[in-house]
Amino acid sequence: MPYAELHCISNFTFLRGASHPEELVLRAQELGYAALAITDECSLAGVVRAHVEAKQSKLPLIIGSEFRLDDGLRFVLLATNRASYGNLSALITRGRRNAVKGSYRLTRADLADGVTGCLALWLPGRSPDVDEARWLSARFPGTLWIAAERLLDADDAVRCQKLIAIADVTGLPLVATGDVHMHERERRALQDTLTAIRLKTSVAQAGYALHPNGERHLRPLETLQRLYPAAWLAETLAIAARCRFSLEELRYEYPEEIVPPGETPTSYLRRLTEEGFARCFPVATTSEAARAKVRKLIE
Repeated sequence: MPYAELHCISNFTFLRGASHPEELVLRAQELGYAALAITDECSLAGVVRAHVEAKQSKLPLIIGSEFRLDDGLRFVLLATNRASYGNLSALITRGRRNAVKGSYRLTRADLADGVTGCLALWLPGRSPDVDEARWLSARFPGTLWIAAERLLDADDAVRCQKLIAIADVTGLPLVATGDVHMHERERRALQDTLTAIRLKTSVAQAGYALHPNGERHLRPLETLQRLYPAAWLAETLAIAARCRFSLEELRYEYPEEIVPPGETPTSYLRRLTEEGFARCFPVATTSEAARAKVRKLIE
């Protein structure tokens, strides 16, 4: 069963991600993934490098971002086309402008109307709250999935059963995701170190703040097939098929000039210049020699 990873952060999610975007793309291609989403937290910083590598590797790349609202609600947004990419970028900009440099802040009010064109994956907490799912569902009708992440920690099986129950109650589909932080398990030591630095402590003192195992890496398809129902894996492909946006679509677009009706940028500039010249160097108080000197400069 093919698989597309839809929740993956790179080292551009500072002090969380332990692999470069290029490494993630190469590893996904080696494993035979159908597609890979780069979803750095409130950022698109990693997608350019991922795009260059994905283009060379011929791996479909999905552009997205992970978010945490100020009340703890977490979700991923995936761009489906150029317009939705613009809407996603605007949300990231808003979040960054709402906080000091290096952080971001978004509230539920910032998502009052959803994010048009984007697909959403709800990232449930350790104790999944059905009200979070319902709130997101109202903002993303028909475009919200419950992200089921089998990371093999102590309560993994119980948590999955809770997600299945929430899916039954809400009618939301479940999709397999991996909460990927690194391209290979061997990066776990680095990821632990990054976590300790972020928390301003030592690895030895970080305790339960560290991930309990090394499962947050790009896992082989055989492993994923053992962990997830086929329907959850198939849902990753359905989502990937809807995410057709590529950075190849972006081109520099010169901004439209703001000029009065009937004017061109050149004619409007000429008019403003003449008005300024007349105002600053009036005939009554300025010598002909001075006016001629200035006139020569602006012609």
